[in-house]
Amino acid sequence: MDLETYLKKTADEVNILLRNYYGEPKTPLSKAANHLLFAGGKRLRPALFKLSADAVKQGSSPDIMAGGLAIEVTHNFTLIHDDIMDKDEFRRGERTVHTIWGEPAAILAGDVLYARAFSLISLTDAPDEAKVRATSLLARTCEEICEGQQEDMSFEEREDVVRSEYMEMVTKKTGVLYGTAAAIGALLAGGTEEQINALYKYGCNIGAAFQIQDDLIDLLALSERSGKDQASDIREGKQTLIAIYAREKGIDLKPYRRDLKASDISEVISILKENGIITSVECEADRMVKEAVLGLSVLPDTLEKQLLSDLAWFFIKREY
Repeated sequence: MDLETYLKKTADEVNILLRNYYGEPKTPLSKAANHLLFAGGKRLRPALFKLSADAVKQGSSPDIMAGGLAIEVTHNFTLIHDDIMDKDEFRRGERTVHTIWGEPAAILAGDVLYARAFSLISLTDAPDEAKVRATSLLARTCEEICEGQQEDMSFEEREDVVRSEYMEMVTKKTGVLYGTAAAIGALLAGGTEEQINALYKYGCNIGAAFQIQDDLIDLLALSERSGKDQASDIREGKQTLIAIYAREKGIDLKPYRRDLKASDISEVISILKENGIITSVECEADRMVKEAVLGLSVLPDTLEKQLLSDLAWFFIKREY
């Protein structure tokens, strides 16, 4: 089975499971909590959970798949709150929760999903000790995600963010939930400490690389392909790895913090390419994926191990 087929099959499975658990909301708040959860999404995190579980113990994932759902509802809780903070009106082609139900109800809807995550872990068919450890790891991860979001917002007020700060932020904001998806899958499936730790590092690395790739897509992909305003990060003065490398090279991007025409975007892309910025950022994402894949050596040679490797490269091979 190739990666595309596996991801599609797993997404369908996750959608069915979510419907079974939450498909009949009885209150307005439950409807608000379900709105984004049922609006689609690639379900990459539960797919990573499932792959990791089956990589350490073949056939283990069906008994613990509620843990994969826990990761997915956690992800959606963060999206609801992010949309409020960013004042976004649409996500996944749907109106955001706070634009339909209002901000107070949207905050509570996110909190509902947060609570559901821990309930789902308790429903897995795994030893109690493993479930306690998984709960503790997910709680710590939620705190780190919040820290990463706060750091990202604080960067908007600064012009001196350095590479190490950026990497810490994206690892917390994006990487740790992928790391936790992989680690909890291995943990609940009975993996060794070496396997659990390796899969956590693998997930953190590919998650951070995923965010770096998003930064490149924001700059290089045409709006009709990405569905987003091209070069919005440059226009808004965001402290991405691209902006940090540019500043290190003495390139001033402040003049581009305005409405940009297609010719302006082409100009700034040319400047960044000529100075090796784009290549440097691509190399950083590539390095992180190579490190992640190398860490999979602790796993037995199975289809799941190969798909984990394919997934890592998929994260940074998305087209511009």
